[in-house]
Amino acid sequence: MGHRLHHFLGALAISLGTAGHASAELVVIVSARNPAPALSSDQIAAIFLGQAGRFPDGAEAVALDQRLGSLERNQFYQQVAGKTPALLKAHWSKMVFTGRGQPPREAADSASVRRMVADNPSMIGYIERAALDGSVRPVLVLR
Repeated sequence: MGHRLHHFLGALAISLGTAGHASAELVVIVSARNPAPALSSDQIAAIFLGQAGRFPDGAEAVALDQRLGSLERNQFYQQVAGKTPALLKAHWSKMVFTGRGQPPREAADSASVRRMVADNPSMIGYIERAALDGSVRPVLVLR
């Protein structure tokens, strides 16, 4: 029993260690039909945190998240807003409680985000760079 438990904990430590270092190259995207110029990470953070509901040109901006717990989502908020999942949850609890906003809708994965954003010029989302195609346009590349 002791040996098996030790082996399990070792494997767990290895998988946790690799999860911490794995990162995809993410791109923030809008529909190919959306004329928005490149955006700064601050502008994007404001849209995704419910602090801005418009693109710089005044058009409506609707944020679309990846699913809760996904590597892409955790990495996106860490890179654009410096927020861990716990800080993000606290942010939205406060926003919802004070009636100042609702968190973005969620899509299952990069392909779903790309499809929804491509079909709706007011949406903005983030996907793995490998999922980019001509239906969407990158407004920020996160490295």
